[in-house]
Amino acid sequence: MLFKKILKFAGTALTIAVVANAAEAREIKIVGSSTVYPYTQAVAEEFARSGGAAPTVESTGTGGGMKIFCQGIGEQYPDITGASRAMKASEKALCDKNGVSDISEVLIGYDGLSIANSREGDAMDLTKVQIYQALAAKVPVDGKLVDNPYETWSDIDADLPDVAIIAYGPPPTSGTRDAFVELVFHEVCKNGELEFWKNAKSTLDKKAFKKMYSADCTSMRQDGPFIEAGENDNLIVQRLNADPDAVGIFGYSFLYENLDSLQPVAISGVEPDLDTIGDGSYGIARPLYFYIKNAHRKVIVGMQEFIAQYVSDDAMGPEGYLSERGLVVLPEAELKASQSAAIDAKMM
Repeated sequence: MLFKKILKFAGTALTIAVVANAAEAREIKIVGSSTVYPYTQAVAEEFARSGGAAPTVESTGTGGGMKIFCQGIGEQYPDITGASRAMKASEKALCDKNGVSDISEVLIGYDGLSIANSREGDAMDLTKVQIYQALAAKVPVDGKLVDNPYETWSDIDADLPDVAIIAYGPPPTSGTRDAFVELVFHEVCKNGELEFWKNAKSTLDKKAFKKMYSADCTSMRQDGPFIEAGENDNLIVQRLNADPDAVGIFGYSFLYENLDSLQPVAISGVEPDLDTIGDGSYGIARPLYFYIKNAHRKVIVGMQEFIAQYVSDDAMGPEGYLSERGLVVLPEAELKASQSAAIDAKMM
């Protein structure tokens, strides 16, 4: 047993040494959320302007990024992954299984999960219930949960536009998709905002009710009205500009950067902006993160300096350049905690 442990230690040390030699020759590698991507890309550009080697930043989606990030330690694996939700327990378990156990979690700010359409289309104000009725795979009709029958917005409410429901949104691997389901579908079902779910909540025990909404209040419809547009949110923007009747689902930064051609869909009378997302009055908001592989910090040239740039006041502070890209800045205490977690390599 002792001999095996010695061999394992020797193998690990050899791996780290090989990684160190190989990694010195490559740039910082970053994967993850399409929502976090523009912020990371902005920091990468600023880092390059200040003399650092430009990191490679790839938009893989939150889930896809976690899967790649957690594959192992070494120069072939990314150093950082962005996420539009917190790391799941199953993802942490995958990281641990593959030796990626020393990770720092860094909260970078907040984002509104925006629904928008072309400025040439109808201005819309929707409730979460109406969004759920339009896009969920199964919805209550006449006291029963059935395949979604709604074809137009006016089918849901006569006061809504009489146009076909067409919504472009993220795939299942996206943290934006996870957050949308949690903040819209689950909230509607858990709060019993429709009679069917209200009755289920009052008649079932907590465990049975949770099992029910987890199974039946999670899936996006797949019969045409909801269209997966991949991890490229810019593609959704292009499609909205081509079709005034369609709506799109993406992070606030993409709406913020395209307000000349797109208009926000209000949620119960509140439109997303830096103030309404920051104070919580906009109903579909979520935190944004990046995760750091600490074993790579002293091996990848410039990595520690890049991290410092990312969490600096110049980037993430109240007057930082990321706020100019649409990031909702953290309150002072949270900002200092994030800066400390990033710089000091605090384990999550």
